Amino acid sequence: MHIGLITGEFPPMQGGVGDFTHELGKALVALGCQVSVLTSKTAGSERQEHGITVLPIIEKWDWRCWSTILKLTRELEPDVLNIQYQTAAYGMHPAINLLPRRLRRESQRPRLVITYHDLREPYLFPKAGPLRRWITREPARQCDAVIVTNHEDEWRMANSEWRIANLARIPIGSNIAPTPPRDYNRDAWRTRWGVGPSDLLLAYFGFLNESKGGETLIRALAEVVNRGVPASLLMIGGQVGTSDPTNVAYLRKVEALIAELGLDERVMWTGYTPAAEVSANLLAADVCVLPYRDGASFRRGSFMAALAHGCAIISTRPRVPVPELRDGENIILVPPDEPTALARAITRLAQNTELRRQLGKGAADLAQHFTWENIAAQTLSLYETLSSQKEP
Repeated sequence: MHIGLITGEFPPMQGGVGDFTHELGKALVALGCQVSVLTSKTAGSERQEHGITVLPIIEKWDWRCWSTILKLTRELEPDVLNIQYQTAAYGMHPAINLLPRRLRRESQRPRLVITYHDLREPYLFPKAGPLRRWITREPARQCDAVIVTNHEDEWRMANSEWRIANLARIPIGSNIAPTPPRDYNRDAWRTRWGVGPSDLLLAYFGFLNESKGGETLIRALAEVVNRGVPASLLMIGGQVGTSDPTNVAYLRKVEALIAELGLDERVMWTGYTPAAEVSANLLAADVCVLPYRDGASFRRGSFMAALAHGCAIISTRPRVPVPELRDGENIILVPPDEPTALARAITRLAQNTELRRQLGKGAADLAQHFTWENIAAQTLSLYETLSSQKEP
Protein backbone atom coordinates (compact mmCIF):
# COMPACT_ATOMS: atom_id res chain seq x y z
CA MET A 1 0.00 0.00 0.00
CA HIS A 2 1.25 3.47 -0.90
CA ILE A 3 0.69 6.03 1.87
CA GLY A 4 1.02 9.77 1.35
CA LEU A 5 1.61 11.82 4.51
CA ILE A 6 1.17 15.61 4.42
CA THR A 7 2.84 17.58 7.21
CA GLY A 8 3.76 21.22 7.64
CA GLU A 9 6.95 20.26 9.49
CA PHE A 10 9.41 17.40 9.25
CA PRO A 11 12.92 16.84 10.66
CA PRO A 12 15.30 18.61 10.79
CA MET A 13 12.58 21.16 11.52
CA GLN A 14 11.76 21.23 15.24
CA GLY A 15 8.23 20.22 16.13
CA GLY A 16 6.19 17.38 17.54
CA VAL A 17 4.04 16.83 14.44
CA GLY A 18 7.14 16.49 12.28
CA ASP A 19 8.72 14.04 14.71
CA PHE A 20 5.47 12.06 14.86
CA THR A 21 5.26 11.84 11.06
CA HIS A 22 8.87 10.67 10.90
CA GLU A 23 8.32 7.88 13.43
CA LEU A 24 4.98 6.82 11.94
CA GLY A 25 6.49 6.73 8.47
CA LYS A 26 9.38 4.52 9.59
CA ALA A 27 6.99 2.13 11.35
CA LEU A 28 4.70 1.93 8.30
CA VAL A 29 7.71 1.15 6.09
CA ALA A 30 8.59 -1.67 8.49
CA LEU A 31 5.09 -3.07 7.91
CA GLY A 32 5.70 -3.17 4.15
CA CYS A 33 4.12 0.13 3.10
CA GLN A 34 5.47 2.58 0.56
CA VAL A 35 5.52 5.97 2.27
CA SER A 36 5.87 9.41 0.71
CA VAL A 37 5.98 12.57 2.85
CA LEU A 38 4.98 15.91 1.39
CA THR A 39 6.30 18.74 3.53
CA SER A 40 7.84 22.23 3.69
CA LYS A 41 10.97 23.27 1.80
CA THR A 42 12.50 24.13 5.17
CA ALA A 43 12.86 20.39 5.79
CA GLY A 44 15.74 20.18 3.31
CA SER A 45 16.15 18.42 -0.01
CA GLU A 46 14.33 15.51 -1.62
CA ARG A 47 15.71 12.26 -0.25
CA GLN A 48 15.16 8.68 0.85
CA GLU A 49 15.27 8.40 4.63
CA HIS A 50 14.63 5.14 6.50
CA GLY A 51 12.71 3.94 3.45
CA ILE A 52 10.56 7.09 3.35
CA THR A 53 10.47 9.28 0.25
CA VAL A 54 10.75 12.82 1.65
CA LEU A 55 9.46 15.56 -0.66
CA PRO A 56 10.08 19.02 0.85
CA ILE A 57 8.49 21.07 -1.93
CA ILE A 58 5.96 23.44 -0.34
CA GLU A 59 7.27 27.00 -0.15
CA LYS A 60 4.29 28.33 1.80
CA TRP A 61 1.09 26.68 3.02
CA ASP A 62 -1.28 29.19 1.42
CA TRP A 63 -3.71 28.76 -1.48
CA ARG A 64 -0.81 28.27 -3.89
CA CYS A 65 0.12 24.97 -2.26
CA TRP A 66 -3.01 23.35 -3.69
CA SER A 67 -1.68 23.09 -7.24
CA THR A 68 1.54 21.47 -6.02
CA ILE A 69 -0.30 18.95 -3.86
CA LEU A 70 -2.81 18.09 -6.59
CA LYS A 71 -0.05 17.62 -9.18
CA LEU A 72 1.99 15.41 -6.88
CA THR A 73 -1.04 13.35 -5.83
CA ARG A 74 -1.86 12.64 -9.48
CA GLU A 75 1.75 11.61 -10.13
CA LEU A 76 2.25 9.43 -7.05
CA GLU A 77 -1.25 7.89 -6.96
CA PRO A 78 -1.18 7.00 -3.25
CA ASP A 79 -3.89 4.71 -1.93
CA VAL A 80 -4.34 6.92 1.14
CA LEU A 81 -3.49 10.56 1.76
CA ASN A 82 -3.21 11.37 5.48
CA ILE A 83 -2.99 15.03 6.54
CA GLN A 84 -1.18 15.50 9.85
CA TYR A 85 -3.06 18.53 11.14
CA GLN A 86 -1.97 21.15 13.61
CA THR A 87 -2.78 24.65 12.46
CA ALA A 88 0.48 26.21 13.68
CA ALA A 89 2.45 23.78 11.50
CA TYR A 90 0.74 25.32 8.45
CA GLY A 91 1.29 28.95 9.42
CA MET A 92 -2.28 29.28 10.79
CA HIS A 93 -3.52 29.47 7.16
CA PRO A 94 -6.86 27.83 6.25
CA ALA A 95 -5.72 26.43 2.88
CA ILE A 96 -4.91 23.06 4.45
CA ASN A 97 -8.37 22.96 6.06
CA LEU A 98 -10.13 23.28 2.70
CA LEU A 99 -7.76 20.96 0.82
CA PRO A 100 -9.87 17.81 1.42
CA ARG A 101 -12.93 19.55 -0.13
CA ARG A 102 -10.82 20.33 -3.21
CA LEU A 103 -9.39 16.81 -3.40
CA ARG A 104 -12.87 15.30 -3.38
CA ARG A 105 -13.49 16.91 -6.75
CA GLU A 106 -10.78 14.76 -8.36
CA SER A 107 -12.11 11.97 -10.59
CA GLN A 108 -9.50 9.57 -9.24
CA ARG A 109 -8.52 10.38 -5.70
CA PRO A 110 -6.95 8.54 -2.78
CA ARG A 111 -8.82 7.83 0.40
CA LEU A 112 -8.54 10.92 2.59
CA VAL A 113 -7.63 10.78 6.27
CA ILE A 114 -6.91 13.62 8.67
CA THR A 115 -5.09 13.22 11.99
CA TYR A 116 -5.90 16.04 14.41
CA HIS A 117 -2.91 16.58 16.70
CA ASP A 118 -4.90 19.29 18.44
CA LEU A 119 -8.08 21.28 17.80
CA ARG A 120 -6.53 24.74 17.89
CA GLU A 121 -8.30 27.05 15.43
CA PRO A 122 -6.46 29.01 12.72
CA TYR A 123 -6.31 32.78 12.83
CA LEU A 124 -8.38 34.37 10.06
CA PHE A 125 -9.26 37.92 11.09
CA PRO A 126 -10.63 39.65 14.21
CA LYS A 127 -14.04 38.45 15.48
CA ALA A 128 -13.97 35.43 13.14
CA GLY A 129 -14.86 32.97 15.93
CA PRO A 130 -17.76 31.08 14.25
CA LEU A 131 -15.88 30.89 10.95
CA ARG A 132 -12.74 29.64 12.70
CA ARG A 133 -14.73 26.87 14.36
CA TRP A 134 -16.34 25.93 11.06
CA ILE A 135 -13.07 25.83 9.18
CA THR A 136 -11.45 23.63 11.86
CA ARG A 137 -14.31 21.11 11.57
CA GLU A 138 -14.52 21.24 7.78
CA PRO A 139 -11.72 18.76 6.91
CA ALA A 140 -13.18 16.20 9.33
CA ARG A 141 -16.44 16.33 7.37
CA GLN A 142 -14.73 15.99 4.01
CA CYS A 143 -12.30 13.16 4.82
CA ASP A 144 -13.13 9.47 4.69
CA ALA A 145 -11.80 8.95 8.22
CA VAL A 146 -10.67 11.10 11.14
CA ILE A 147 -7.95 10.17 13.63
CA VAL A 148 -7.64 11.78 17.04
CA THR A 149 -4.84 11.03 19.45
CA ASN A 150 -6.47 11.41 22.86
CA HIS A 151 -9.64 10.99 24.91
CA GLU A 152 -10.58 14.67 25.15
CA ASP A 153 -10.50 15.33 21.41
CA GLU A 154 -12.40 12.08 20.82
CA TRP A 155 -15.11 13.19 23.25
CA ARG A 156 -15.41 16.63 21.64
CA MET A 157 -15.64 15.25 18.12
CA ALA A 158 -18.14 12.56 18.96
CA ASN A 159 -20.40 14.45 21.36
CA SER A 160 -20.25 18.22 20.83
CA GLU A 161 -21.10 20.26 17.77
CA TRP A 162 -18.66 18.18 15.71
CA ARG A 163 -20.63 14.90 15.81
CA ILE A 164 -18.09 13.07 13.64
CA ALA A 165 -18.98 9.44 12.96
CA ASN A 166 -15.96 8.21 10.97
CA LEU A 167 -13.69 8.59 14.02
CA ALA A 168 -10.77 6.56 15.35
CA ARG A 169 -8.59 7.19 18.41
CA ILE A 170 -4.99 6.17 17.75
CA PRO A 171 -2.37 7.46 20.20
CA ILE A 172 1.00 8.96 19.46
CA GLY A 173 4.21 7.46 20.77
CA SER A 174 7.41 8.85 22.18
CA ASN A 175 9.63 10.64 19.69
CA ILE A 176 12.58 10.04 22.04
CA ALA A 177 13.62 6.45 22.70
CA PRO A 178 15.22 5.68 26.09
CA THR A 179 18.69 5.31 24.56
CA PRO A 180 21.27 7.62 26.19
CA PRO A 181 24.88 7.83 24.96
CA ARG A 182 26.88 4.62 25.35
CA ASP A 183 29.05 6.03 28.12
CA TYR A 184 26.08 7.35 30.08
CA ASN A 185 26.49 7.41 33.85
CA ARG A 186 23.62 8.93 35.79
CA ASP A 187 25.68 10.44 38.62
CA ALA A 188 28.23 11.88 36.20
CA TRP A 189 25.47 13.29 34.01
CA ARG A 190 23.86 15.01 36.99
CA THR A 191 27.25 16.39 38.04
CA ARG A 192 27.65 18.14 34.69
CA TRP A 193 24.54 20.13 35.64
CA GLY A 194 25.91 20.85 39.11
CA VAL A 195 23.42 18.49 40.80
CA GLY A 196 24.59 16.30 43.67
CA PRO A 197 23.29 12.87 44.78
CA SER A 198 21.05 14.35 47.49
CA ASP A 199 19.71 17.22 45.35
CA LEU A 200 16.31 17.04 43.66
CA LEU A 201 16.53 17.43 39.90
CA LEU A 202 13.23 18.36 38.27
CA ALA A 203 12.79 18.13 34.52
CA TYR A 204 10.47 19.83 32.07
CA PHE A 205 10.48 18.63 28.45
CA GLY A 206 8.98 20.35 25.43
CA PHE A 207 8.50 23.76 23.90
CA LEU A 208 7.06 26.53 26.03
CA ASN A 209 3.68 28.03 25.20
CA GLU A 210 0.63 29.36 27.02
CA SER A 211 -1.00 25.93 27.32
CA LYS A 212 1.87 24.19 29.11
CA GLY A 213 1.94 25.86 32.49
CA GLY A 214 5.48 27.26 32.44
CA GLU A 215 4.69 30.11 34.83
CA THR A 216 2.99 27.71 37.24
CA LEU A 217 6.08 25.52 37.19
CA ILE A 218 8.43 28.41 37.98
CA ARG A 219 6.26 29.67 40.83
CA ALA A 220 6.06 26.12 42.25
CA LEU A 221 9.85 25.80 42.07
CA ALA A 222 10.18 29.00 44.09
CA GLU A 223 7.85 27.61 46.77
CA VAL A 224 9.73 24.31 46.90
CA VAL A 225 13.06 26.10 47.33
CA ASN A 226 11.58 28.31 50.05
CA ARG A 227 10.57 25.14 51.89
CA GLY A 228 14.22 24.14 52.05
CA VAL A 229 14.24 21.50 49.29
CA PRO A 230 17.55 21.57 47.35
CA ALA A 231 15.79 21.58 43.97
CA SER A 232 16.89 22.56 40.48
CA LEU A 233 14.94 22.56 37.23
CA LEU A 234 16.30 21.30 33.92
CA MET A 235 14.43 22.63 30.89
CA ILE A 236 15.03 19.96 28.26
CA GLY A 237 14.92 20.57 24.52
CA GLY A 238 14.41 23.50 22.19
CA GLN A 239 12.61 26.41 23.76
CA VAL A 240 10.08 27.52 21.15
CA GLY A 241 10.15 25.21 18.10
CA THR A 242 9.90 26.11 14.42
CA SER A 243 6.20 26.59 13.72
CA ASP A 244 4.51 28.78 16.33
CA PRO A 245 5.82 32.38 16.65
CA THR A 246 3.66 33.04 19.74
CA ASN A 247 5.95 30.73 21.72
CA VAL A 248 8.72 33.35 21.67
CA ALA A 249 6.62 35.91 23.55
CA TYR A 250 5.67 33.34 26.16
CA LEU A 251 9.31 32.30 26.64
CA ARG A 252 10.14 35.92 27.44
CA LYS A 253 7.42 35.96 30.12
CA VAL A 254 8.82 32.81 31.73
CA GLU A 255 12.39 34.14 31.62
CA ALA A 256 11.25 37.38 33.26
CA LEU A 257 9.50 35.43 36.03
CA ILE A 258 12.62 33.35 36.68
CA ALA A 259 14.64 36.53 37.11
CA GLU A 260 11.96 38.16 39.29
CA LEU A 261 11.91 35.18 41.68
CA GLY A 262 15.71 34.92 41.82
CA LEU A 263 15.85 31.46 40.29
CA ASP A 264 18.39 32.06 37.53
CA GLU A 265 20.94 29.69 39.07
CA ARG A 266 18.36 26.97 39.67
CA VAL A 267 16.86 26.86 36.16
CA MET A 268 19.06 25.35 33.46
CA TRP A 269 18.32 25.18 29.73
CA THR A 270 19.69 22.44 27.51
CA GLY A 271 18.58 23.96 24.22
CA TYR A 272 17.98 21.72 21.23
CA THR A 273 20.17 18.61 21.55
CA PRO A 274 20.46 15.19 19.88
CA ALA A 275 17.90 12.59 20.96
CA ALA A 276 20.49 10.63 22.97
CA GLU A 277 21.18 13.68 25.15
CA VAL A 278 17.46 14.31 25.64
CA SER A 279 17.16 10.71 26.79
CA ALA A 280 20.11 11.09 29.18
CA ASN A 281 18.60 14.22 30.70
CA LEU A 282 15.22 12.57 31.27
CA LEU A 283 16.90 9.56 32.88
CA ALA A 284 19.00 11.84 35.10
CA ALA A 285 15.97 13.63 36.55
CA ASP A 286 14.23 12.63 39.78
CA VAL A 287 10.82 14.00 38.77
CA CYS A 288 9.40 15.13 35.43
CA VAL A 289 6.97 18.03 35.95
CA LEU A 290 4.49 18.78 33.15
CA PRO A 291 1.81 21.14 34.50
CA TYR A 292 -0.28 21.52 31.34
CA ARG A 293 -3.07 24.05 31.70
CA ASP A 294 -5.42 21.83 29.68
CA GLY A 295 -4.60 18.63 31.57
CA ALA A 296 -2.41 15.59 30.99
CA SER A 297 -3.04 14.14 27.55
CA PHE A 298 -1.70 11.42 25.31
CA ARG A 299 -1.50 13.98 22.47
CA ARG A 300 1.62 15.49 24.06
CA GLY A 301 4.85 14.03 22.70
CA SER A 302 6.74 15.32 25.72
CA PHE A 303 4.38 13.44 28.03
CA MET A 304 4.77 10.24 26.00
CA ALA A 305 8.57 10.60 26.20
CA ALA A 306 8.40 10.90 30.00
CA LEU A 307 6.33 7.71 30.14
CA ALA A 308 8.75 5.87 27.85
CA HIS A 309 11.66 6.83 30.10
CA GLY A 310 9.93 5.57 33.23
CA CYS A 311 9.94 9.01 34.84
CA ALA A 312 8.15 9.80 38.05
CA ILE A 313 5.67 12.27 36.54
CA ILE A 314 3.63 15.07 38.04
CA SER A 315 1.05 16.53 35.68
CA THR A 316 -2.42 18.05 35.78
CA ARG A 317 -5.85 16.47 35.92
CA PRO A 318 -7.28 15.70 32.48
CA ARG A 319 -10.42 17.51 31.38
CA VAL A 320 -12.14 14.20 30.59
CA PRO A 321 -11.54 10.81 32.25
CA VAL A 322 -8.40 9.01 31.07
CA PRO A 323 -8.68 5.54 32.67
CA GLU A 324 -5.06 4.67 31.89
CA LEU A 325 -3.78 7.45 34.17
CA ARG A 326 -4.00 6.29 37.80
CA ASP A 327 -3.17 8.94 40.36
CA GLY A 328 -0.58 7.65 42.82
CA GLU A 329 0.23 4.59 40.70
CA ASN A 330 1.71 5.79 37.42
CA ILE A 331 1.41 9.56 37.84
CA ILE A 332 0.68 12.29 40.38
CA LEU A 333 -2.14 14.57 39.26
CA VAL A 334 -2.70 18.11 40.54
CA PRO A 335 -5.10 20.91 39.56
CA PRO A 336 -3.89 23.18 36.72
CA ASP A 337 -2.73 26.74 37.39
CA GLU A 338 -2.15 26.10 41.12
CA PRO A 339 1.54 26.56 42.00
CA THR A 340 1.04 25.71 45.69
CA ALA A 341 -0.63 22.37 44.89
CA LEU A 342 2.18 21.60 42.46
CA ALA A 343 4.78 22.56 45.06
CA ARG A 344 3.18 20.22 47.60
CA ALA A 345 3.32 17.34 45.11
CA ILE A 346 6.98 18.04 44.31
CA THR A 347 7.84 18.20 48.01
CA ARG A 348 6.01 14.93 48.60
CA LEU A 349 8.11 13.17 45.98
CA ALA A 350 11.29 14.83 47.21
CA GLN A 351 10.69 13.14 50.56
CA ASN A 352 9.64 9.72 49.21
CA THR A 353 12.18 7.88 47.05
CA GLU A 354 10.09 4.70 47.04
CA LEU A 355 7.05 6.49 45.66
CA ARG A 356 9.20 7.95 42.90
CA ARG A 357 10.38 4.45 42.04
CA GLN A 358 6.82 3.08 41.98
CA LEU A 359 5.59 5.91 39.78
CA GLY A 360 8.47 5.38 37.37
CA LYS A 361 7.70 1.67 37.05
CA GLY A 362 4.02 2.42 36.50
CA ALA A 363 4.87 4.94 33.79
CA ALA A 364 7.19 2.50 32.00
CA ASP A 365 4.52 -0.22 32.12
CA LEU A 366 1.93 2.15 30.65
CA ALA A 367 4.33 3.19 27.88
CA GLN A 368 4.31 -0.35 26.50
CA HIS A 369 0.83 0.35 25.10
CA PHE A 370 2.20 3.18 22.97
CA THR A 371 4.94 1.60 20.88
CA TRP A 372 5.31 2.76 17.28
CA GLU A 373 4.75 -0.80 16.09
CA ASN A 374 1.30 -0.81 17.72
CA ILE A 375 0.49 2.70 16.50
CA ALA A 376 1.47 1.90 12.91
CA ALA A 377 -0.50 -1.38 12.99
CA GLN A 378 -3.66 0.43 14.13
CA THR A 379 -3.17 3.13 11.52
CA LEU A 380 -2.55 0.66 8.71
CA SER A 381 -5.64 -1.32 9.73
CA LEU A 382 -7.71 1.84 9.30
CA TYR A 383 -6.13 2.55 5.91
CA GLU A 384 -6.83 -1.01 4.73
CA THR A 385 -10.44 -0.82 5.86
CA LEU A 386 -10.94 2.37 3.83
CA SER A 387 -9.21 0.93 0.79
CA SER A 388 -11.41 -2.17 0.84
CA GLN A 389 -14.58 -0.07 0.72
CA LYS A 390 -16.33 0.94 -2.47
CA GLU A 391 -14.40 3.47 -4.53
CA PRO A 392 -15.34 7.10 -3.76
